[in-house]
Amino acid sequence: MKKVDLLIRSLGKFGLWLNATLGFAFLYLPIFILVIYSFNDSRFNAVWRGFTLKWYGNLLQGVTDNTVSDVMIWDALKNSLFVATISTLLATIFGTMIALALERFRFPGRNVLEAILFLPIIIPEITIGISLLVFFSLGFQLIENILGIRLVLGLPTVIIGHIVFSISFVVVTVRARVAQLDPALEEAALDLGANEWRTFFRITLPLIWPGIFSAALLAFTLSLDDFVITFFTAGVGSTTLPLFVYGMIKFSVTPAINAISTLMLVASLMLVVSSLFIDKFGDQKNA
Repeated sequence: MKKVDLLIRSLGKFGLWLNATLGFAFLYLPIFILVIYSFNDSRFNAVWRGFTLKWYGNLLQGVTDNTVSDVMIWDALKNSLFVATISTLLATIFGTMIALALERFRFPGRNVLEAILFLPIIIPEITIGISLLVFFSLGFQLIENILGIRLVLGLPTVIIGHIVFSISFVVVTVRARVAQLDPALEEAALDLGANEWRTFFRITLPLIWPGIFSAALLAFTLSLDDFVITFFTAGVGSTTLPLFVYGMIKFSVTPAINAISTLMLVASLMLVVSSLFIDKFGDQKNA
């Protein structure tokens, strides 16, 4: 009987190990293949023709070929970075303010605001995208009828759309950090003569900064990778990198896409490492 128990435990441990291995392989193997094929000497990803760095060289030099313009790829990436930077900045500022208000104060409509903030996390992105498209269409039509000003979809509407879904993730992340903050520290600063603003910038902000940075990193990553909401809110001349890649899939995806995706992956990893370092440094400093 004891041998049977040991056998069952061994099988259970092996099953857990196998499940974890397959799960990580499912998540990371496609990324590994993407990185490998960014060095493919063939113009098509389906066939490996040897190792080369020419795709990275083409991206840096802005070289074009008969099918794909690397300059167009860089323009799409610039749009993605611009949208991600502006939307992250605004979402982080407003999200931090909302997180502090929800955690520190009690006011009428607080529960309703919490429920509204969770909606972008719960509902599908396609629902948000269609809702934003309808909102912008009706709003632009109303402005044109009243003021005679004709507005169209573009990068500003994409930024607004990204703020809509990013701000919820910022609030959740920052609020978790604020909840760990001892209110006695702020009360002590107020008792010692500091006003609310001085207390915030000298006590509260440094203590919750790691959470704010993590929230900003999350918002930036979500914005940079978003396709569905961008698809419904983008206009002419506001093509982001995910939209550009989707358009290329209809024809062919060259290793140039893999190369720029690899560069973005490296940049994302550097941001994650920076976030972990700042979070750890903040915890050590607070201790």
